[in-house]
Amino acid sequence: MGRIVWIASYPKSGNTWMRAFLWHYLRNPDEQQPLDELSKFAVSESHPEFYRPSAGNRPLPSLSPEHFAMHRLKVHAQVAEMTQATTFLKSHNYLGSFNGHSLHNLQVTAAAIYIVRSPLDVVLSLADHFGLTVDTAIDFLGNDDTAGPTDEVGVAEFYSSWSTHVASWTAQKHPSILVVRYEDMLRGPEKTFSEVLKLLRLPKDSDRLKNAIESSSFQKLQSQEAAHGFSERSQHSRRFFRSGQSEQWRNALTKQQIERVIGDHRQQMKRFDYIPKVY
Repeated sequence: MGRIVWIASYPKSGNTWMRAFLWHYLRNPDEQQPLDELSKFAVSESHPEFYRPSAGNRPLPSLSPEHFAMHRLKVHAQVAEMTQATTFLKSHNYLGSFNGHSLHNLQVTAAAIYIVRSPLDVVLSLADHFGLTVDTAIDFLGNDDTAGPTDEVGVAEFYSSWSTHVASWTAQKHPSILVVRYEDMLRGPEKTFSEVLKLLRLPKDSDRLKNAIESSSFQKLQSQEAAHGFSERSQHSRRFFRSGQSEQWRNALTKQQIERVIGDHRQQMKRFDYIPKVY
């Protein structure tokens, strides 16, 4: 039976960048490929096609979030059975359950890469992606009932709050879960991505590593989207790859907004050194 490696994160925290790196390292293509190849390489576990058999003739948006929660373990097991090799799956679900239904099938899980990003920056990307005001996005991050809709892109996902999401994946250290800070991916990509290779027990090829980092750089991904588009772009935003930088919040959030985010998430932000010194 195939084994799933989760590429997990809260929305807009670097999941696509991680998938792009792995795709380029493993495939090592001679030339840049369309971004939609990423979706084929590490498909989202919320992909609608996985859940159509359980819907019968009913349109997916007509079904309740609980319907999808209760079918997730079966879907993950079926995905794992499709191949004898490692299967990468994208997940934005928190590591927990919904109405008693577990959201990840740990019986077919080999490992997980969890990407965490400062909520002060996440809130800006999230507002752009979902078409929200910044204040509404702050509410989004602080609500334990936060979930994504069922639409043509995917079925309902269960995010919870940023703090609950982060704690669910990182509170207890586990040898099969690698926690990666988005900011470290920016500042020290070779060191950070080398840790990813180690987790996956992949041989480290220095030239291949450098090429994969360069090919999956934000600038390259942004130019690919401009040239070919990207199916994961939200209808609410002009582009999926908006900025890709850290600490954008310094010039974009008001003092009151910063204090709200820190007030909602201080414990988890402190764990990952995300609280500015003045706060």
